[in-house]
Amino acid sequence: MLLIAAAASYWSRLTDPTRDPFRGIYQLNAFDLGIMIPYFLILCVLAAYGIHRYWLVYCYTKYRNNVPAKPPEPASWPKVTIQLPIYNERYVVERLVDAIARLEYPPELLEVQVLDDSTDETQQVARGCVERYRALGLQVHYLHRANREGFKAGALAEGLKAATGELIAIFDADFQPAPDFLRLTLPYFGEANVAMVQTRWSYLNRDYSALTEVESILLDGHFVIEHGARARSGCFFNFNGTAGVWRRTAIEDAGGWQHDTLTEDTDLSYRAQLRGWKFLYLPEIDCPSELPVEMNSFKTQQARWAKGLMQTAKKILPRVLRSDLPAGVKAEAFFHLTGNISYPLMVLLSTLLLPAMIVRFYQGWVQMLLIDLPLFLASSCSISGFYLTAQRALYPKTWTRKIIYLPFVMAVGIGLSVRNAKAVLEAIFGVTSEFARTPKYRIEGQAGTWRRKGYKNRAGWMPYVEVALGIYFAATVYYSIQNENYLTAPFLLLFVWGYLYTGLMSLGQVWIERYRTGVRAPEEIRAAAPGVPV
Repeated sequence: MLLIAAAASYWSRLTDPTRDPFRGIYQLNAFDLGIMIPYFLILCVLAAYGIHRYWLVYCYTKYRNNVPAKPPEPASWPKVTIQLPIYNERYVVERLVDAIARLEYPPELLEVQVLDDSTDETQQVARGCVERYRALGLQVHYLHRANREGFKAGALAEGLKAATGELIAIFDADFQPAPDFLRLTLPYFGEANVAMVQTRWSYLNRDYSALTEVESILLDGHFVIEHGARARSGCFFNFNGTAGVWRRTAIEDAGGWQHDTLTEDTDLSYRAQLRGWKFLYLPEIDCPSELPVEMNSFKTQQARWAKGLMQTAKKILPRVLRSDLPAGVKAEAFFHLTGNISYPLMVLLSTLLLPAMIVRFYQGWVQMLLIDLPLFLASSCSISGFYLTAQRALYPKTWTRKIIYLPFVMAVGIGLSVRNAKAVLEAIFGVTSEFARTPKYRIEGQAGTWRRKGYKNRAGWMPYVEVALGIYFAATVYYSIQNENYLTAPFLLLFVWGYLYTGLMSLGQVWIERYRTGVRAPEEIRAAAPGVPV
């Protein structure tokens, strides 16, 4: 009762106009308008994307029974080419080839291509695996390119020229398909208009650290809610670059693999669906993979996806909007391809929050509570429902254990905004960059370590910006508490946590590794002196 009385008293002090010390004093001026107009515009846009997350959860639930019926096994199994694009993956390539060799499929109908663009000892490891399994009767070919023209898309296109299969299965270096993967997925190609079948990712090292737990929750949201809602409601969704199977004629009909974006998978997916091809998503079939265990590698992966998706939006979205597709499909494609615009907007909002709080304080509390707070809730609280729904769908008996990670999920999403904002702006303004692959270290479960291994990504200057933003938000929290704006303090603390966590972890992992080894990572040496052998 005392708590309720205290809360009622606090609310009364906030909303009673006779207690407003600035009543009749504050006058709106040009400076305040210059702060508040962009502040509210950004909040409204972010709220729109937040409401879209609610729509995805609604759509996923509404169409939960609209799933592909399990087809019978074909009378004759098709010829399949498995493509394994790799680049400097010496820690995981052998594990990958071993998994492919265990696939249960008629050997005369199975062709494997190891598409190797590596420049290090991965070449010897991969070639050795190929020779060993070829001696055992597996139809496996080692294809090495002396250049990385087109990066992954270029390697897949080059391999397709020599492929003999009518269906093309693709697996990245860190994936481990189960032996029955092909027997479970290929029957769905019995329909002649099915172009692609995508399976759900699962994770070999989900419980390795708090970071990998957060990554798995983020990806589960994508694979359960986003893919589930789009696929079940008849909207466009995308191939994820791995753990899926394509019909070769669909790839060729859509224009083949193109490398003018960093997400060649999404680009080809939209082009194929615009041509009328059908895509299927099979969440009940999962393919284990390895999550990044090092912060800088995780940030590199997320930035590549953010930039590539925006590049695809610039390339494909005008064609989608001009097409005769239903309005709902067009709207979902817009939100899907442009969703990463929220990152630069988040950075802008970060810089505006403190001055906006000061202006709103002088305008009075009622407006802040009745206008600002609902917009914040629309843009941020949808995240909780989105990811918890995914966890509940995957783990109905244990999903409540994941609630503790939700603040981490929201904080990491905020912390990624600086790096991803730069990537999105590069895409908008046409700045090109290489396909930066995500290093993997063969870490399974809680065993293994990435330390003392090569392939680590550089921290660069962005962690310092993240740390600076974390300190800035600490000052914002202090200001809000000083002025009894206690309701906003927990939300602002997420910004403090997110920016400091990603920034300090990025810097700390590099500093600790240098201290332990006394040398820089190979990638840092190459960046400092291109051409230096490592």
